[in-house]
Amino acid sequence: MDKFTFYNPTKIVFGVDTIATLPEHLPAGANIMLLYGGGSIKQNGIYEQVKQVLANFMHTEFAGVEPNPKYETLMRAVELGRAEKINFILAVGGGSVLDAAKFIAMAIPYQNGDPWEILVKRIGSTIKEAVPIGTILTLPATGSEMNPNSVISRESTREKLSFASPACYPVFSILDPAVVRSIPQRQIANGIADAYTHVMEQYLTYPADAPLQDRFAESILQTLIEEGPKVLDNPNDAVAAGNFMWCTTMALNGLIGKGVPNDWATHMIGHELTALFNIDHARTLAIIAPNLYRVLFAFKKEKLAQYAARVWNITEGSQEERAYAAISRTVEFFHSLGIQTRLSDYTSDYAGTAEEIVSRFTRRNWLKLGENGNVTIERVKEIVEMSY
Repeated sequence: MDKFTFYNPTKIVFGVDTIATLPEHLPAGANIMLLYGGGSIKQNGIYEQVKQVLANFMHTEFAGVEPNPKYETLMRAVELGRAEKINFILAVGGGSVLDAAKFIAMAIPYQNGDPWEILVKRIGSTIKEAVPIGTILTLPATGSEMNPNSVISRESTREKLSFASPACYPVFSILDPAVVRSIPQRQIANGIADAYTHVMEQYLTYPADAPLQDRFAESILQTLIEEGPKVLDNPNDAVAAGNFMWCTTMALNGLIGKGVPNDWATHMIGHELTALFNIDHARTLAIIAPNLYRVLFAFKKEKLAQYAARVWNITEGSQEERAYAAISRTVEFFHSLGIQTRLSDYTSDYAGTAEEIVSRFTRRNWLKLGENGNVTIERVKEIVEMSY
């Protein structure tokens, strides 16, 4: 296991009815921006709960954050935040709203030009100033409630880019499993697949003499396999919903990736499919991941075989046979969630997609991705073409 520093200052408030504790966590005297998406919080009662609390605070609302939050929308929120002198953001929603809050939080005090440059120049980690954030999670999936990461799309350029900044850890995040009962099945399935792939990006690399990290990762995968279908079958099952919600948080709060190699090439390629075709983020991961494992098989087969044995209980056959079987079981798991794994399942206009993604990566100088830098642009092209 490599050297590492682990830091995570987010306070997690977990459990049924914990939204009622919101007044305990908001800073006294704060001037708050209430940030949310398309209005589902008004249908499930969360909006009224939050508004009752905010009646005792100066606050401004900004609604309409989209899935895959758009820079153009968020800059309107930035302008509002500056005009109203906002000094705290309360993000109520799923990963898109939380990611949006982080961008807005950094952009409000940003004085060095267009805040989009934070993503283009990949300088988020160097920026120390941001408006503090609190979150109420309504859609478990991305782990954004307990990490400093954000992914933002720009409609005008059809790009989807990310940043991370220690200044963007939420101060607190409220995780109430009761919210899961109001989530559409498609979004629950997306959340399971998203969290699953987050774990795989940090686990499915090569052995690094980190047995505890491996066991952490494998336990999250096993729990998602066991609890995910229960939540899909019965979103009112608060126990299964809580286990699912905590898995999505633990999948990307920084813990399981410390001291071990990380990949993230699946995400970088998948982001392009969302930017080009507006496919749900989790579904782009399910499209790309299995073929990335196949193209990088020679480098990942030892860990694939371990994954086969420990997660899927596949112990028969040679190492290669077990490793390939694990890829197949992963695809079957995505299919069991109702998630298709071919680009052609989502669009008929996919000709030239691989060339376009390679062109974008070349312009950005993203020439060597993955844990070993061996996901070259040639392999990116092969992975995408295999995914048609």
